[in-house]
Amino acid sequence: MSLLSKLVQIGFTEYEAKVYLALLSLNPATGYQLSKESGVPRSMVYDALKRLHARGAALETVEGRSTRYRPLPPDVLLERHMAEHERLVAALHDGLEVLFKATIDDRVWTINGRSTTLSYALKLIRSAQTELFLVLTDEDLAVLRDEIIAACNRGVAANTLLTGAGHLDYGRVAYHPPLESELQELTTTLLVAVDDAEVLIASARPPQDTTATVTRNADLVLIARQFVWMELFTQRIYARLGTDLLDRLDPEDQQIFQSLTGTKRSN
Repeated sequence: MSLLSKLVQIGFTEYEAKVYLALLSLNPATGYQLSKESGVPRSMVYDALKRLHARGAALETVEGRSTRYRPLPPDVLLERHMAEHERLVAALHDGLEVLFKATIDDRVWTINGRSTTLSYALKLIRSAQTELFLVLTDEDLAVLRDEIIAACNRGVAANTLLTGAGHLDYGRVAYHPPLESELQELTTTLLVAVDDAEVLIASARPPQDTTATVTRNADLVLIARQFVWMELFTQRIYARLGTDLLDRLDPEDQQIFQSLTGTKRSN
C-alpha cells in the first residue's frame, strides 16, 4: 500500500495527501510550486493547503505578497494522530460497552478474517480463569505469546500443542509430530479452549482467508479440550517407551513417532 493510500486511510483527502507528501520534500513552498510538485490542479491546491493548515498538518507564513508552507514534521503528525485515535477508541469502547448485551448460548458461530480471529483469541485468553488448551502455529504463537504468559502468571494452567518450531516456556508444552500435523491438516490450525466455557477453532487454507468457529457448546468444548489433553498425554507416554515396544508398532505409526524427534530407531 502506498504512502498516499495510507494517508487517505487516516483521514486525508487524496489532494491533501498529495500536497502533504510534496511538502515533505519541497519546503518552504508556495501553492504554485506545490501544485507543480504534487500534480494537484492550482484551482484545488489552495483549498487543500487551507484544510491542511486548519487541521495542523501544514504551517504557513506570509512573505510579502506570497504565502509559503511547510509540513508539520511526520513524527509530530503521527503522534498526534495516534493520541486522537486512542481517545476516539476509548470513547467508543465506553459507549459501545454500555449498549452491548452479551448473549450466552450453545450455538456455533463463524468469524471471517485473520485479524478478527486473533483479536477474539486474545479476548478468550484474557478471560481464562483456570485452564487454557491451545493448538498454535509459529505465527499464532508470536501474536498470542504475551497474553498466554500473562495468563500463566495469574495462575491459569496452560496446555499447549505447538505445530511449528516455536518455543513457549510456560505451562505444559508439546510439539505435534510434523508428519501427523500434515496428515491431520493442523499446520494452519489455531485452537483456543478456555476453562470449560468456550472454544475457538480456526484454519487458513490459501487462497482463502482465515475462518473460525466459536462456540460455548459444552460437548464441543469438551472435545477440543480432550484433543489437546490426549496429544500431550501421548507424548508423555512416548517419552517413556523403550525401543522394544516402539519396534512392535506398524511402520506407519513408527514413522509418525520418528517425526516427533527427527530420528529413526533401529530394528
